[in-house]
Amino acid sequence: MTAILDGSGLHRTYRLPRRGPFEPGPVRTAVDGVDLTVAPGARLGIVGESGSGKSTLVRLLAGLEAPSAGTVTASGRPVVTSGSAGAMRWFRRETGVVFQDPYASLDPRMRVGSIVAEPLRALRIPGSHAELVRDVLERVDLPADVVDRYPHEFSGGQRQRIAIARAVVHSPRILFGDEPMSALDVVVRARVIELFRSLADDLGLTLVLVSHDIGVVQRLCDTVAVMSAGRIVEHGPVSLLDAPQHPVTRALVEAAPTLP
Repeated sequence: MTAILDGSGLHRTYRLPRRGPFEPGPVRTAVDGVDLTVAPGARLGIVGESGSGKSTLVRLLAGLEAPSAGTVTASGRPVVTSGSAGAMRWFRRETGVVFQDPYASLDPRMRVGSIVAEPLRALRIPGSHAELVRDVLERVDLPADVVDRYPHEFSGGQRQRIAIARAVVHSPRILFGDEPMSALDVVVRARVIELFRSLADDLGLTLVLVSHDIGVVQRLCDTVAVMSAGRIVEHGPVSLLDAPQHPVTRALVEAAPTLP
């Protein structure tokens, strides 16, 4: 079976500001030679300490940044981020992304209906956009009348539902999440986790989820990749979090808060 998403030899470096007028800025390596294959229908969680490179990796896989070296392919087709926007339209059609801060990711000057319909316009999806927006809002448990309101009129959990609706309105095959629950309180987080699970089940989505919360990954994912210093140090079924082998994984699990 062809992998729905494959990253091979991925590197991502950044040039930092110069420390002096006559020397180049130092280079920081965020992702350092990562190979990662995602099977169709998988629910992959990427975890690691702060600065481990997990968010950078998901941005590379989602085609939001170009790797300094290495390649990303989707269903065997190379994902090339350079060139015209039209050259990436096929991949944008296949993917949706939900970001950490729902308020920052929604244009405060646009009404919800226009926000959710934006991928339909950009990707030239045929059919009634109003009907597709209405259907997806119902799927994420938001009333149809939200289309005429603005993001600031909603709670954080409702805004994240709007962001999720925008990410799946065009029926993608892969849904990326970059810390999509971290800005939510515990009760709302649980509801959004259930929403992700139901969407994955109902729409047959492949999930690639970055989270610092081990509990979120255990509840939502079936496989996990643990990152440290830009590399994957442990990768396998999510059950490995119950008996981690690598010191980094053990430290992450031990640091996770638990209730008696």
